[in-house]
Amino acid sequence: MDKFTKLTGVAAPLPIINIDTDMIIPKDYLKTIKRTGLGTGLFAEMRYNEDGSENPDFVLNKPAYRKAQILVAGDNFGCGSSREHAPWALLDFGIRCVISTSFADIFYNNCFKNGILPIRVSHEDLDKLMDDAQRGANATLTIDLEEKTIKGPDGGQISFDLDEFRRYCMLNGLDDIGLTMEKAAKIDSFEAANAQRHPWA
Repeated sequence: MDKFTKLTGVAAPLPIINIDTDMIIPKDYLKTIKRTGLGTGLFAEMRYNEDGSENPDFVLNKPAYRKAQILVAGDNFGCGSSREHAPWALLDFGIRCVISTSFADIFYNNCFKNGILPIRVSHEDLDKLMDDAQRGANATLTIDLEEKTIKGPDGGQISFDLDEFRRYCMLNGLDDIGLTMEKAAKIDSFEAANAQRHPWA
């Protein structure tokens, strides 16, 4: 998993509440267990018209936001089913950070396992960030995970809280497997000692 230390990128505004995982990646795209290739299906029902053409009114189809790396979204982002394809689709599109006032628990946990930083902020701070994100090509935010700050295009700064264990994992690019591999030497030592104590096992 890629480390997340500091990210400066375009932030796309998505001022919709209760965006569920089916909106993030519709069920039609769940036929794969690969983490790649799902970016084309991200927000498909909003991004595309019935004939498959792009909906020019959807934010991620607008030229200024096509390479957005940050989403500023409404309350309760990622609710609905527990599909891990949702963070896979966001990451495959290029989204590394989602900012909202609240997230569904399973989606929130899945983000950390896939290298996406979900940030909770107050309604007041979200309004400020949404305003920043609506500036088109100038909608650039800097997320500093070490300092736990978000800097806007005009230099304004917002602080956010994050569990220190999750912060450690993101800064070091550690998913569940990575955390286990950090203890590889101790595991190998235990296995060797255990094999001597119980050679029949």
